[in-house]
Amino acid sequence: VDLGGTNIVVGLVDEYGTIIKTISKPTLSTRPTNEIFDDIILMCKQLIKEYNLDKNNLKSIGMGIPGEIDSKKCIINYSNNIPIKNFNVKEYVKKELDFPIFIANDADCAALGELTSGSAKNCSDIIILTLGTGVGGGIIINNKIYSGFYAGGAEIGHQTIIHKGKECTCGNKGCLEAYASATALIKEAQNMALKNPSSMINNTLNNDINNIDAKLVFDCAEKGDKYSIELVNNYIEYLSVGVANLVNIFKPEMILIGGGISKQKDKLILPLIERTKEKVFGKNLITKIDIASLGNDAGVIGAAML
Repeated sequence: VDLGGTNIVVGLVDEYGTIIKTISKPTLSTRPTNEIFDDIILMCKQLIKEYNLDKNNLKSIGMGIPGEIDSKKCIINYSNNIPIKNFNVKEYVKKELDFPIFIANDADCAALGELTSGSAKNCSDIIILTLGTGVGGGIIINNKIYSGFYAGGAEIGHQTIIHKGKECTCGNKGCLEAYASATALIKEAQNMALKNPSSMINNTLNNDINNIDAKLVFDCAEKGDKYSIELVNNYIEYLSVGVANLVNIFKPEMILIGGGISKQKDKLILPLIERTKEKVFGKNLITKIDIASLGNDAGVIGAAML
C-alpha cells in the first residue's frame, strides 16, 4: 500500500519485487483517518479476492505512509500532508485483514523499492529524496531502512536550510520542503506570474496561474524565459543545499531523486550535481546522484518488501 497525499495505490507484488497488478483511488486527505483506512482495507480485499489469496500464498501487507512512523509499534505518530496523528494501523486494519502488517515511512519504502528493483539495485547504502507535494526522504544503510534510535528518523525534507526562512507545512521555518518541493516551485512561479504579466508562463496559460505546474516552469526555462530560468536556478540551488548536507553526513553510494520533478531528468540532475559539488566537504563529490527509475512503483514495491 502506498498512501499518498493525492492517491492511494494498492499493489500485488511477487517475491522478486515485480508488480503483478495495482489499483488506485483518490486519497481525499482531509477526511477522517478511519475513512482513508477503510478504503485501503476494501482495496486490499479486492486484490485478495481477485487472486484467490490466503495465508498460504500472501506473505504480508506492507504500507508506506508519509510522516513520522513508528514501524515497531505500527503507529503513525504524525503526518502533516495527510492530517493523521497517533493512529494504530495494525490495530485498525487487523479486524478486517488477518495477515502480518508492516508499515514504514513512504519515502523509506521508495528507497527500499529502488534498492530491490530500481536504480540502486546492487547497492547497499543509498538515500532517496522524493520531490512532490512535500519532500520525502528515505535512507538505506547496509541494506536496511535507517529510521533512527527513536521512531521517525530520516525526515530529510524537514532539515533547516535557511534560518527563519519560509514557513513549512510542519510549522517550522526554513525547511527544505518549503523550498524544494514541487508545491514550493509552483508557489514561486505563481508569485512571479502575478508580478510579471509578460512572462512566458502567463502567455502560455492566458494568465490562469492556477494551472501552473513544475513541468511548465522547466519547459519555459528551457525555451529561454528569463523569469522561469531564475525560478529553476533558485530551486536547484536550494535543493543542492539539502543534497550536499546528506552527502557530508552519510557519504552514501547513491542519492536518488524521485517524485514528479524527477521527470525533468538531465534538466534537473546535471545542474544539481554541479551545485552540490560546490558545497560538499573538500569539493569532492564521490556519491553518484541520479534519477530514481521506478517512478510511482517504487513505493508500492518497497512497501511490499517490508
